[in-house]
Amino acid sequence: MYPWSSSSYGGQIPSAANVRTMPNGLDDQEKLLAEAIGLARKQAFQMNHFLDKERMLDSLKCASTMLGELRTSVLSPKSYYELYMAVTNELCHLELYLSEKIDKKTDLYELVQYSHTIVPRLYLLITVGIVYIKNDPTLKRSILKDLVEMCRGVQHPLRGLFLRNYLLQCTRNILPDVMVEENEHEGNVYDAIDFVLTNFAEMNKLWVRMQHQGHSSEKTRREKEREELKILVGTNLVRLSQLESATLEIYQRLILPGILEQVVSCRDAIAQEYLMECIIQVFPDEFHLKTLDPFLKSCAQLETGVNVKNIIISLIERLAAYNQRSGKTSGNAIDAIIPAEVELFEVFSVQVANIVQTRMDMPLEDTISLQVALLSLAQKVYPDRVDYVDKVLGTTAQILQRMNMNNISHLLSVNQELSRLLRICIDFYNNALTIIQLQNFCPLLEKFDYTSRKSLALYLVMNILDNETLVPTADQADSLLTIITPLIKDDDTNKENGAAAGNTTPDAEEFAEEQGVVARFIHLMRSDEPDMQYKMLQTARKHLGNGGGQRLKHVLPPLVFAAYQLAFKYKAIAEQDENWDKKCQKIVQYCHSTISALAKADLADLALRLYLQGALVIGEIGYTNHETVAYEFMTQAFSLYEDEISDSKAQLAAITLIMSTFEQMSCFGEENAEPLRTNCALAASKLLKKPDQCRGVVACAALFWSGKQNGEEMRDEKRTLDCLKKGARIASQCLDTGVQVQLYVELLNHYLFYFERGNSLITVAMLNQLIAKVNEELPNLEPSEETKQIESHYKNTLAHIRSRMESNDSSLEVSFAGITLN
Repeated sequence: MYPWSSSSYGGQIPSAANVRTMPNGLDDQEKLLAEAIGLARKQAFQMNHFLDKERMLDSLKCASTMLGELRTSVLSPKSYYELYMAVTNELCHLELYLSEKIDKKTDLYELVQYSHTIVPRLYLLITVGIVYIKNDPTLKRSILKDLVEMCRGVQHPLRGLFLRNYLLQCTRNILPDVMVEENEHEGNVYDAIDFVLTNFAEMNKLWVRMQHQGHSSEKTRREKEREELKILVGTNLVRLSQLESATLEIYQRLILPGILEQVVSCRDAIAQEYLMECIIQVFPDEFHLKTLDPFLKSCAQLETGVNVKNIIISLIERLAAYNQRSGKTSGNAIDAIIPAEVELFEVFSVQVANIVQTRMDMPLEDTISLQVALLSLAQKVYPDRVDYVDKVLGTTAQILQRMNMNNISHLLSVNQELSRLLRICIDFYNNALTIIQLQNFCPLLEKFDYTSRKSLALYLVMNILDNETLVPTADQADSLLTIITPLIKDDDTNKENGAAAGNTTPDAEEFAEEQGVVARFIHLMRSDEPDMQYKMLQTARKHLGNGGGQRLKHVLPPLVFAAYQLAFKYKAIAEQDENWDKKCQKIVQYCHSTISALAKADLADLALRLYLQGALVIGEIGYTNHETVAYEFMTQAFSLYEDEISDSKAQLAAITLIMSTFEQMSCFGEENAEPLRTNCALAASKLLKKPDQCRGVVACAALFWSGKQNGEEMRDEKRTLDCLKKGARIASQCLDTGVQVQLYVELLNHYLFYFERGNSLITVAMLNQLIAKVNEELPNLEPSEETKQIESHYKNTLAHIRSRMESNDSSLEVSFAGITLN
C-alpha cells in the first residue's frame, strides 16, 4: 500500500543530477518507471544467480548496479516508491543469504563501502549492517550509530527520505528496548531514542528542503508531493511510541523535547502542522496529560500558516474521549481517570489564551472554535463544574469585546461558531435552569442580530419542551423570558423609517408556530407553591404584554387559563390558607386586566370567550362577592358582543356561547339573572338574518327552562314556550323555502325536547302542526345536497318519535300517543 494518495501524478523533482530526460506527463512517468524496474529486475536476477553459485563479490556488484536505479531524479514520489519497493524486496534475498552464509573472515561491512556511488553503497551498508547486528548483538550500538550518521551522505530530498526510511524499516525489530543492558555494546532504550530522533531530524530536514527547490510557480505541486511523503517522516514518531521501555519520565525528558525542538526549529508550516498532529495521535493519552504545558507552549511558537486551532481541538477531543472511554459508568469519572494534580481545564484555558494573544493573525472564527473545544472539554471531563463553562463563555465575550465586536451579524463564519458555542451548552445540560446560571450566556447572546437571537431563543424553548423542564420560581421565569425576548417582542433596537426591523414576519404560518411554542412553554412555568405561581404569572405578564396583537392572541390566553387553574388551587387549600378568597380576587383582577389587553388589541372574539370562561370559574369557586364579579365578566362579554362583533355568523356564535355559558351558571340571584336573560333574548331577536334570529330566540328557551336562578332550574313553561313560538313566527317569515323547512325541522326537535321533559304547555297538536308543515313543504324542494341533509335530519326526527310511540317505557313523563307521522 502506498504511503500517499492514489491520485494521478505528473510532477517531477528537478535536479542537476538527472540521469534520464525529464518526463513531461503521466505516460512518460510510466515508461520511465517500467524501464527502471525492468533494469533492476535484470540485475536482481543476476544477483540471485551469483548467490546460488556463492559468488559473493559478483552478487554484490549486481546488487550495487540494481540499487543504482534509485539514484534517479526524474520519477515522481509515487513512481519512486514503486521502484523503491521493487528494489528493496530483492534486497531481502541478499540479506537472507548473507545471514546464512556470512563469513567472519570477510569483512563485508568494509567491503560494500567500496561501491562507486553513495546511494547503492549506503543501501548495501544498511543491509549488511543489519546482518552483522543479528549475528552479533554486541555490535548493535556502534553499527546503529554508524549507519544513521553515514546516511547524511545523501542530501537529495527524495533519495535521502527513502534511504532513511529503509534504515528505519530494517531496524524495526532490532532497536535496543531495555533500560539496563546486559552488555554495554548492545545498547539500551536511550540509544534507540537517540537513533530514531537523529533519523527523524534528518528526514524532516530533507522533507522541508523539498519546499524550497524549483521555481515559485511550482509551489502547489511541491506541496502536494510533500503531502504524499509525510508518512515517511511520521514513521519515526511511531517507532518512538513503540518502545516499551520508554517511560513517561523518558518521554517528558528526552522524546517530546527532542521532537518539539525539531518541529519548532524547522519553521515550516506543513511540517509543523503534520508533526504536531502526529504527536497527538501516536503517543499514549497518559503521556499527553503530563506534558500539556510544553506541548501547548510549542503551539504558540508555530509558524503563521499553521492551523493551530485544529491541533488544539484534536488534542482536546482525544483527552475528552479518553476520559469518557475509560471512566466509570457510575461515580465520578474525573476522580477515576484524570488525576487531581492534572488541572486539565486550567492548563488548556491558560495556554489557549496565550495562543490567542500570541497569534494575532488567527482568524476570529478559529479563536471561537478554540473556545468551543475548550467548552466541550469542560463539559465532558468536568460535567459538574458549571463555573468552567461560564468561564469559557466569559473569555469568549472578552475576546469579542477586545476586538470591538458588538455585533457579529455581518461575519457569517463567526456567527456560526458562536452560535455553536451556545447551542452546545443547551444540548449538553438539557436543562434551561442550568443555562440561566451561566452569567455570560446572555452577554454573548447580545452579540447576535435579532434574527439569530430569535433562532437561539427558539432552540432553547424547544429544548425546554422536549425535556419538559419545569420552571419553579419567578426569578428563573424572568431570566428565561429575558433570554427568549426576540420570540415575544419585536426588535426595537434598529429602527428605520419609524418601523421596527423585527416587525415584518416572512411567513405567517411560521410565526404562528413560533408563538405556539412560547404558549406551550408558559404552561411549564409551574410551582407547587400557589403564591410563587402567582408571582410567575405576574412576571410572565410583564414580559408578554408588550408583544403586539399578533403575539398577544397566542401568548396571553395560556396565562389566563393558568390563572384560572391557580384559583382552583387556592379553593382546594381554603382550609389551610385563610386568605384564599382575597388571593382569588387578585387572580381574577389579573385575568380581567389581561383579557382587557386582548380586547384593546382588536381581539374581541377571543376576549369574549375568556370573559365567559372566567365567569364560569368565578361562579364555581364561589369566593366572597363572586356573584358581582361573575356578573361583571358576563357584562363585559355582552359589551364586546354589542360593540365589536359585527359579522352575522360571528354574532350568532357569540350570543349562542353567551347563552350556553349563562345556562350553566348557578351563582346568580334573580336580581342579576333576569337582566342577563332579557339581554340574551333581546340580542337574539336583533340578529340581522331571520334564520339567525330564529335559532337565537329558540336557544333562549333553555335559559327559562334549565337556566338557574338562586341555584335551581327555572322550569318556566310559559316563557320557554314563548321563545319557541317566537322562533316559529320568525321561521314563517323566511322567504327561502329550503331555509324555512330546515328551521321547522329544527323547531320540531326543540318542541320534542321540552315535550319529553314535561313542559305541559307543549301539546301533541303543536307537534302535529309542525310535522304537517314540514310534510307539506318538503316535497316542493328542488333536489340538492342541502335538501338531502334536511330530509336526513327530518327522517331521524321521525324515527325518534316512532321509537317513543312504540316504546312501553314507563319512565317517560309524557305520552306520544296521537302524534301523526304521515
